[in-house]
Amino acid sequence: MKRRRFTKQIKLEILRELESRTLAQVCREHDLSANVVSRWRKEYNSNPHKAFIGNGNLWKESAEIEKYKRLVGQLYAENEFLKKTLDTLQRRKAEEKKWLK
Repeated sequence: MKRRRFTKQIKLEILRELESRTLAQVCREHDLSANVVSRWRKEYNSNPHKAFIGNGNLWKESAEIEKYKRLVGQLYAENEFLKKTLDTLQRRKAEEKKWLK
């Protein structure tokens, strides 16, 4: 199984959830080990300003959003190409009709 990495923002959101729910509930919802979340809480409580300085990778929702942004960009480029091609074909067809008259 590939090791997951989380951004500082996601870690802080998970720690905020601990204020209203139990550790077990939060861990189950995010598919995390209780040891990991406890370590994050300990790190944050010891020094909130320097906690989670590392480079977490985008995961789940953020990664999915980025994937869809790339897909939209590709589809936009294809759409523009098809519009230009259609315009060219329509102009050629009009010129053909003009010559056949």
